[in-house]
Amino acid sequence: MQHNRRVVHFDAAAEPGIPGQPLVVPIGTVTTVAGGVSIPAAPLLTAHQQSAAQLRQRVVVDGNNRIEWLRARARGITATDVAKLSTAKSVESAAWSKLHGSGFSGNAYTEHGKAREPHIADWVLGEYAIRPSNALFRADAEARHLATPDGIAIRESGSIELSEIKTTNKSWRSIPRNYLRQVWWQQYVLGAERTLVVWEQHEDFVPLGTPLCQWVDRDDNEIHKLVTLANQLIATLIEKSR
Repeated sequence: MQHNRRVVHFDAAAEPGIPGQPLVVPIGTVTTVAGGVSIPAAPLLTAHQQSAAQLRQRVVVDGNNRIEWLRARARGITATDVAKLSTAKSVESAAWSKLHGSGFSGNAYTEHGKAREPHIADWVLGEYAIRPSNALFRADAEARHLATPDGIAIRESGSIELSEIKTTNKSWRSIPRNYLRQVWWQQYVLGAERTLVVWEQHEDFVPLGTPLCQWVDRDDNEIHKLVTLANQLIATLIEKSR
């Protein structure tokens, strides 16, 4: 028996947020069958490839079509919805907003954030090798649990890291709690180990220097609370829709 190796190039377009890069992958043991014909065994996937394959299976929409993305989001519970969930009372409020709309369509601050996000994402890619992503993902166990992180990286070990980008006109002493809920939810949906929260402060919409950032580790206790509240929200929405 002999062992071969080959280089596989990932298609970045087929894997949202994953840079195309060569990976050395063992083909496996070559088996000799009757007649002396040798056929390679099934390829052995690296940890990186396994994680990438699992994420590909959970892409709902790639985010290139905004109308499709919005429609898909409306059919589930997203990080934006979960950011509002902290108590049982907040579930009722979130359900009302989900059914009737919040009435908020944006302002100068949200427009500034949209304009700055690609530039900040480029900085994140250069400094931390986390690639921008617009894809909407579903959780492994619940298709109605959805998330669109701003960036995704799959490390050689197979671990998944995310990024979340914000702009603010205030100086943060710590990451606001509603943003942390978004981060924990995204970690749960994608199976990520940690998230780089990046924020750029501005004054009168003029950026104040280099973005600031902080790693937030996965917190399964907080995730459990959010999943419980999200399921209560789903049940409430079903009840109110009858």
